Amino acid sequence: MRMARWILASWLILAAVPFFALTTVAVGKCKPTMTSFPTIQQALNATPPGAIIQVCPGFYPEQILVYQAVTIKGIASGNQGAAVITVPSGGLVQNASSLSTGNGIAAQVLVQASTSVTITNMTVDGANNGLNGCLPNPIGIYYQNSSGTISHNSVLNEVLVGSGLIGCQAGLGIFVQSGNAGSSTVAITNNNVANYQKNGITGNGLGTAVTINSNDVIGQGPTNGAAENSIQIGFGATGSITSNSVGSDVWAPDVYGDTGNAAAGLLVYASPNVAIKSNNVNNTQYGIAVVSDPTYGAADGATLTGNTVSSTHLYDGIDLCSNSNTATGNFVNGSDEAAVHVDDTCTGASTGNTIKANSFNSACAGVLSGPGASGNTTTPNTSYNVVTLQVTGSNTCTPPPGLAKRALAGSHGRIMAARP
Repeated sequence: MRMARWILASWLILAAVPFFALTTVAVGKCKPTMTSFPTIQQALNATPPGAIIQVCPGFYPEQILVYQAVTIKGIASGNQGAAVITVPSGGLVQNASSLSTGNGIAAQVLVQASTSVTITNMTVDGANNGLNGCLPNPIGIYYQNSSGTISHNSVLNEVLVGSGLIGCQAGLGIFVQSGNAGSSTVAITNNNVANYQKNGITGNGLGTAVTINSNDVIGQGPTNGAAENSIQIGFGATGSITSNSVGSDVWAPDVYGDTGNAAAGLLVYASPNVAIKSNNVNNTQYGIAVVSDPTYGAADGATLTGNTVSSTHLYDGIDLCSNSNTATGNFVNGSDEAAVHVDDTCTGASTGNTIKANSFNSACAGVLSGPGASGNTTTPNTSYNVVTLQVTGSNTCTPPPGLAKRALAGSHGRIMAARP
């Protein structure tokens, strides 16, 4: 009899658990037959790990914290199809700190210490965020020591709004970061990221592995806010960058002869063995840059295959400032400086690189090799309208016709990686 009472009591406890805690819930009013919540955070707080949160079309002015496995999915209703996370009425506030620098971060979607978190079909809009200083750093979607999938989202307007904030290294669309012995494995696919101040998509830190595939990432164009990068893998992170369309990354104050900041479409910074394949890069200062750093580590062993790089301003289509990289089957079209630069300015040498079976059109050099570059394979390649096919022993070259009035002496810009 005592056992029977215990079984009955257990059944009553289970029956008291709301049914929505075991199934899918909604946010908004488009699912009247489903348990619904007015905000995304309320839905997150009321559901167990593994829940699916369907977000109705509409505007949600909140900063949300994700702390367990969940799927947050925007859905269509009637003729409406945009679920938009906007800035709360008081502006964004700091809700995290960087694992590398300790700097303040104001994330609109913060995923902390969680696995199997999927965010899909959501718009995250950082407009009117109220941030009028260099910190905290506005970020659209931030996975911190967390794993999952970020797909089919639109992340917009992650910029500071104060006047005179020139050079603030802040404003990231999507950021994946690991630290303190944590890890992050995130697939970032089919997103639209635009109008960021510093970086569009970033994966940083030892323990971070990112697959960045089929995204459109477009910067502000010429700007003095920060030297932008559309996509960055850096500071020990690993991963791949495949089939993305990126561009409009230009640090406006930069001129020939300036060794200061410069922007890049795709940047691998102090991270080894990154695969860069079939991307389209347009209207940047550097197209693709693979850069070692004596403090943070090597960016050796990258593979660059089948990429198209067009219209690089001031600098190189592809800059290899590291060792043992392979660049094959790429097309560099319209580079103010070299199509490919075997660059020795990062660590004093650049060795073991293979640059062959590429096509170049309109550049001051097909392959430009610095004084410390040695043991590299730089032929055969196909060149059209290239002033000098091979330049060795120098990090500058004579510009193509039409650009000759620009002085090139000492014109190697410093690529600026984001390390929030």
